[in-house]
Amino acid sequence: MVVKPRRAGSKNPPILSHEFVIQNHADIVACVAMVFVIGLIFQVSAPFAAIFVTLSHNTTANYTSPTPYYEQETLYTAGWKDNCAVFFYTLIAIVLHALIQEYALDKITRKLHLSKVRHSKFNDAGQLLAFSFISTLWGSNIILKEHYLTQIARLWEGFPHQEMNFFLKLFWLFQISYSLHWLPEIYFLRMKKEEAVQKILSSALFLGFVAFAYVTSLTRIGTVLLVLHFVPEIFISFGKLLVYAEKEGASKWVFRTGNFIFILARFLSFVLAALTFYFGLEHSSEAQTLRFTALGLVGGLQSYLLFQFAVFQVKRLRTVAPPTTVGPKSPKKTKKVKSDRDVSDLPEVDQNTRKQAQAKKVKTK
Repeated sequence: MVVKPRRAGSKNPPILSHEFVIQNHADIVACVAMVFVIGLIFQVSAPFAAIFVTLSHNTTANYTSPTPYYEQETLYTAGWKDNCAVFFYTLIAIVLHALIQEYALDKITRKLHLSKVRHSKFNDAGQLLAFSFISTLWGSNIILKEHYLTQIARLWEGFPHQEMNFFLKLFWLFQISYSLHWLPEIYFLRMKKEEAVQKILSSALFLGFVAFAYVTSLTRIGTVLLVLHFVPEIFISFGKLLVYAEKEGASKWVFRTGNFIFILARFLSFVLAALTFYFGLEHSSEAQTLRFTALGLVGGLQSYLLFQFAVFQVKRLRTVAPPTTVGPKSPKKTKKVKSDRDVSDLPEVDQNTRKQAQAKKVKTK
């Protein structure tokens, strides 16, 4: 009996090779994260593991209140231990990325039979849709519970807002971790150079603004601005998925809705930033430099996003409806028509002679 050899594609790659790490990166990262979780069980390693898994810099016990301690809301501040938590939650973000890819996006792409380029763009839009949707629900829940819109003065009253509750701090650490997780994902997804550069720039820009708001205690207005940023991203990402799935009719309405919300979100973001930084913090002596810096950054970012949006729309219109130019006919076609007319005006014998001469010229060319 002859045993058929295995195909080259079915061979398992060597352990710790590039191919092995890429294929099993989610399992490897999950095992590393489980090391910190298991460390909480043992008394020796629990203090060290808690710095990574749980939130640090608890300040609730520092407040004197008639309310019992166990009934007080747990409050946190920003500190150096947050770097350890960001590292752990970056691992969690990588695992969540792989779960969404395997159990949602891959099942859809198998039915669509997309090309390699469309497959990559579909996955990117799907990941952004999931992240924007989760962040919008999470941020909206914080805004409603903290009454940031019904009592809009809370956005600037009592600044600097160094104390954060559990869900608010976890929300911001998650934003930082998710933007950082794209750096290893560039290697895991084998992105091309152009895609990698674009992803690094967008992630660095997002990380810079989020880290700036977190460090400078601008988490209240920052949460509102992030939600305004993510809402149009949901519609635009969903519209891209419909385009790649060849649902052109439905995608047009989704894109129109997303474009309208995008412009409205940019306007509301600038209004809230001006209301908070220019008017709300006007009498705050501790934030004179910060308020103008933050207002300039928010205004510059909104202007940049609107400019990119306008450029994209102009390019799209030129691609969909190219301009029709009305002008004289091409010289070759005019010359051919003119020569045909000249031949038709000659007698029948001369027409045959002229046609034979033209045929010889064509052969010699």
